[in-house]
Amino acid sequence: MSTGNDPAFIPEGVDLDRPNAARIYDWFLGGTANWAIDREFGARAVETFPQIKMIAKIGREFLGRGVTYLSRQGIDQFLDLGSGVPTVGNVHEIADSINPGSRCVYVDNEPVAVAHSRVLLERDGDPERHAVVHGDLRDPHDIWRKALATGVLDTERPIGLIMASVLYFVSPEDDPHTVVARYRDLLPSGSYFLTSHLTDDGIPHDDEEASRHEIRKQYLKSSTPFHYRSRAEFTRFFDGYELVEPGVVWAPEWHLDAGASKATRKVVDNPNYSGALVGLGRKP
Repeated sequence: MSTGNDPAFIPEGVDLDRPNAARIYDWFLGGTANWAIDREFGARAVETFPQIKMIAKIGREFLGRGVTYLSRQGIDQFLDLGSGVPTVGNVHEIADSINPGSRCVYVDNEPVAVAHSRVLLERDGDPERHAVVHGDLRDPHDIWRKALATGVLDTERPIGLIMASVLYFVSPEDDPHTVVARYRDLLPSGSYFLTSHLTDDGIPHDDEEASRHEIRKQYLKSSTPFHYRSRAEFTRFFDGYELVEPGVVWAPEWHLDAGASKATRKVVDNPNYSGALVGLGRKP
């Protein structure tokens, strides 16, 4: 796969004037779909908050456990919003390892993420079962239309909707709870909603808390600032859905039986260290 280091492969629409969350996250995970401006930002973030790379891995591992859990429940089609740059543990790869006939549509508004996803699927995917869409998740009806136009998803059967490590980039002005509610309404009965969110609710008041807020200030200077939300605000995303046990919890507390690496297990005794709340809801 081509990398962000080669200017010949800069997708149309890429903003190289400011660092971007998808490319920074890719750098945190050890990927190559990023540019110097993203790496410089990431390095400064690590200086401010050295644990940030590990926290990124914990978030990625939650996604993997969620897809594993859903696949074992019989969910065989996924809509992954804010899917980011392909890296270790992509949704379609995890789902295919459990059900070789699974289906997945990736959606992202970052041209680099979309371009790399297309390369990955052209190389290793199945065009009848896998697709990628360029779009903004804040427009549910447009995303839904584009996702269905791929022919990959069957709206007569349950779908696993994923918004992992992305909702905190939706600003309060864009009313994320209404956005999510529209997706919930569009999903067929029996579908699931898997999501995670950064929070400063329940984080110890110490020097680390100050570092977390300094990180947020740094992201305000990027093209993708993020927003902390409280446990109550996060739980509202599941209104009308049945929360799957253990409910809304810290990322390292969620279904470790589905597999967890050293990064996640390292913070099991202090799960709020992850700074991320997670949950899974089912539509009745």
